[in-house]
Amino acid sequence: MLTNFPLLSLVIWLPIIGGIGVLLNGDNNPWARPLSLLIAVITLVASLGLYTGFDTATYQMQFVEHASWIAAYNINYSLGIDGFSMPLIILTAFSTVIVVVAGWEVIQHRVSQYMAAFLIMEGLMIAVFSSLDAILFYVFFEAMLIPLFLVIGIWGGPNRVYATIKFFLYTFFGSVFLLLALLYLHHVTDSFSILDYQQAALSMQQQTWLFLAFLIAFAVKVPMWPVHTWLPDAHVEAPTGGSVILAAITLKIGGYGLIRFALPIAPDASMALDWLVIGLSLIAVVYIGFVALAQSDLKKLIAYSSIAHMGFVTLGLFIVFRIFANSATGSGAVLAVEGAMIQMISHGFIAAAMFLCVGVLYDRMHTREISAYGGVINTMPKFAGFAVFFAMANAGLPGTSGFVGEFMVILAAFQANFWFAFLAATTLILGAAYTLWMIKRVIFGEVANDNVAQLTDINRREFLMLASLAAIVLIMGLWPAPIIDVMHSSVEHLLTQISQSKI
Repeated sequence: MLTNFPLLSLVIWLPIIGGIGVLLNGDNNPWARPLSLLIAVITLVASLGLYTGFDTATYQMQFVEHASWIAAYNINYSLGIDGFSMPLIILTAFSTVIVVVAGWEVIQHRVSQYMAAFLIMEGLMIAVFSSLDAILFYVFFEAMLIPLFLVIGIWGGPNRVYATIKFFLYTFFGSVFLLLALLYLHHVTDSFSILDYQQAALSMQQQTWLFLAFLIAFAVKVPMWPVHTWLPDAHVEAPTGGSVILAAITLKIGGYGLIRFALPIAPDASMALDWLVIGLSLIAVVYIGFVALAQSDLKKLIAYSSIAHMGFVTLGLFIVFRIFANSATGSGAVLAVEGAMIQMISHGFIAAAMFLCVGVLYDRMHTREISAYGGVINTMPKFAGFAVFFAMANAGLPGTSGFVGEFMVILAAFQANFWFAFLAATTLILGAAYTLWMIKRVIFGEVANDNVAQLTDINRREFLMLASLAAIVLIMGLWPAPIIDVMHSSVEHLLTQISQSKI
C-alpha cells in the first residue's frame, strides 16, 4: 500500500538532496540541466502517488509519518496531508518542472546554482504543506524563503537588491508574529502538534490575539492589502522562474496558513473579526484592479492582478461566518471554501503561464514595457494564441479554470451579503479591462517597430511549456470535479470545526 511507504518524505527530500547534489557538481556542469529535470519529473510522478492513494471519503490526515526529532522539547518530525494540502503539493511539483524547462536555455550564468535553488525550494515548500508539527512547519516556512531570496538577488533585475531586502523585511515581520503565536499555543497545550492546537479550548481574548498574529503572518504572504507592496517589486526584479514560483506557490502558503491555523484554532475570533478580512479582501479585488489598469510594465500588471485574484481566496474563507448567520443549513459555506481552494490552484497555473509569456517576450526584446510592443501576433502567431488564451482565463472566461473559483465565491457571497457579491463581481469587469487592454496593446494591431518585426515565434520547448499549462487550465475549467472531490471531506470538517464555539 502507498500509505505504508514514506511517500511524503520522498517528495520532500528527493528534490532537496537532489538539489544539493546538482549544486555540488560545480558551476555550469553540462549535466546540471538534465539532472535537475530528471529529479523534478521523478518528484512530480511521486507526488501523483499522493493523489492515486488518497482516500476522499475521510478528513483524517493521510500518508502520516511520525518520528521524534528533538525529544527534550517534544518536537517531532510529523507529516501528513489532507484535502487542502495534497492539491497544493502537486501544484508545487508541477510548477518546478515548468521552471526547470523555462530556464533551460535562458539561464547561462551559474546554471547549477539556479537549478539547485528551485529544487531545494520545491522540497521546502512541499514540507510546509505537509508539516503537522508547529516547529517543523515554522522551520520549513522560513527556510523556503532563502532560495527564493537568492534567486531574486542573484539572477534578478537591476533593482534586485532593493526588492530582496523589501521582500525579506516584510516576510520576516510576519514570521515573528507566527512564531510568537506558536510558542504561546505550546505554552497553553504543552504540545507542538498543529492538530492539538485545533482542539485547544481558548478564551475569546486568547483567540483574538492569536488570530491577529496569524492574520499578520499570512496576510503578508497572500499578500493582502495594505501589506502587498513587496510583491510587485519582487516580481519585476525576479527572473521568470522566480516569478512563476512566487505567484504559483508562495502566495498560496498564505491562504493555506489561514486554513490550517487561523480558522480552526481561533474560530470565534475569526467570526468576530470577519469584517476586517472581508473588507481587506474587497479592497484587494476592487482597488488593486484599478491599480493594475494604470501599469505600464507587463510584470507589474500581472503582479497586481495576482493580488486582486488572491482577494477572492481570503473573501471565500471568511464569508462563511456570514453564510452561517443567514442560512439554516450553511450549504453556501462549502461552496465558499471550495471556491477559495479552486481559486488558489487555478491562479497558480494561470499566473505561472502569464509570467512565462512575459518571459518569452523579455528573452527576445529585453524589455517589459507595454509601449515597446504592438502587433506581436504578426510575427509570433503561436505565442499570441497562448497569450490570448491565458489572458481570457485570467479575466475569468467560462470554460477556463479562472472562471470556476471566482464563480463559486461570488455565488456563495450572495448568501452572505448582496453587496459583498456585487463588489466581488466587479472583478469580471476590471479583470477583463486590464487584461484585455494589455493584450490589445501588446498582441494586436500593426507591427509597432523593427524590434517586433524581427521577433521569432516560440520554439518546441516554449510550446511544450505553454501547451501543458493551457491543457490544465482548460481541463480544470471544464471538469473541476476531481479536485473538488479530493477536498470535500476536509472542507466539511473545517466548517464543522469553525461552527463549534470553543468558548
